[in-house]
Amino acid sequence: MRKIRYSGPRPMISQYGVEFKDGKEDKYVYLMISIQILKAIDKDFSENKHYSYDLGTKRVGDEEILNTMLQYEPSLSDSVENEAVSYEKKLDQEIEDIRNQKALSEIEKDVWIKNLEIMKDYRIQRAINKIFYVHSIYEIVEVIKREKIKEIDTPFYEKYWHVLKSIEGTINSQKGSLRASIVVETKDGGIKTILRITGQM
Repeated sequence: MRKIRYSGPRPMISQYGVEFKDGKEDKYVYLMISIQILKAIDKDFSENKHYSYDLGTKRVGDEEILNTMLQYEPSLSDSVENEAVSYEKKLDQEIEDIRNQKALSEIEKDVWIKNLEIMKDYRIQRAINKIFYVHSIYEIVEVIKREKIKEIDTPFYEKYWHVLKSIEGTINSQKGSLRASIVVETKDGGIKTILRITGQM
């Protein structure tokens, strides 16, 4: 089974070196939040069907993330493996494409390929973290439908907004009348990012 662990921001790799792109964080940093939300909303709700994220929510470790996801998706190991292998093939093709570039000197090709090889494991881990994250968002949406949840609110911070945005995008991309939208409001004495779900569950 592929492991979940922090990798880092997106690398920009060329024949000139390796740089890291600001604002393109590893999905690992959002995965813990999505798992916390998944675990919290999967319960019997009162009539208001509303979930509010508490900043004091216990942090979730890598093993717990994996075990939680396997409870929801027992075949996840196979899915992650297949997607990771597909990504590795894409990286191999990237190297092959550079070898065939006529505009580059042999030295430039060698340096670029060496940089890609050095960063290969790093990039694969980022891809694995993203695969887990995407699957966690899908599972959240399934619970939202099953529990008929109408609202999820979180503190007004970038990481929480990112997770709610992912949930919103997944809901709105699916067939059916279910729709989601995000608003920012002052609530309970603080600024909140609120995901509202409407339509037939």
